[in-house]
Amino acid sequence: MSTDKQYVFTSARLGFRNWIDADVPLMAAMNEDAAVMEFFPKLLTQEETLGFVIMQQQSFAAKGYCYFAVDRLDTDAFIGFIGLYEKTFEADFTPCVDIGWRLAVPHWGHGFATEGALRCLEFAFNTLALDQVLSMAPVVNKKSEAVMTKIGMQQVRRFKHPLLKADARLEDCVLYSMTMDAFRGGNKTLC
Repeated sequence: MSTDKQYVFTSARLGFRNWIDADVPLMAAMNEDAAVMEFFPKLLTQEETLGFVIMQQQSFAAKGYCYFAVDRLDTDAFIGFIGLYEKTFEADFTPCVDIGWRLAVPHWGHGFATEGALRCLEFAFNTLALDQVLSMAPVVNKKSEAVMTKIGMQQVRRFKHPLLKADARLEDCVLYSMTMDAFRGGNKTLC
């Protein structure tokens, strides 16, 4: 892992980058926070967080995107991740590129998830030239669904997530979509 903070792109208040060593304990603390992980089956260990970070670095190296580590530009503070990742679990809509986010509690309620997700969609369509980006969350996760709606995504359907079969509270999920044409037609941009 590197220790350099080099932004792939920025939005008005956020910097998006590959992961570095210093992010691991900060992300691990988030993954051990019950509030942050409310809509996940369990808290993650430090080793599981390290595995997540390594997967993101591998995605970035192979594809040029990942769930990016995100910093506030005004304070240089790491606040979590917002970005893109290829989902390959078994479903009729996979493989697909997913947009997702997870932020530390002190950074909730400031519009960072919405701002960051919009900027990532712009990167997905204008730089990576992807045709479609999906987003998914358990039906009970109304906060994430609100972000999907705010960034202009449209609900496609509900589905039973195959990786959440053991958790009746989380298995029922919503699937949202944004296409390149819809994004460009809606003039969703931060530049």
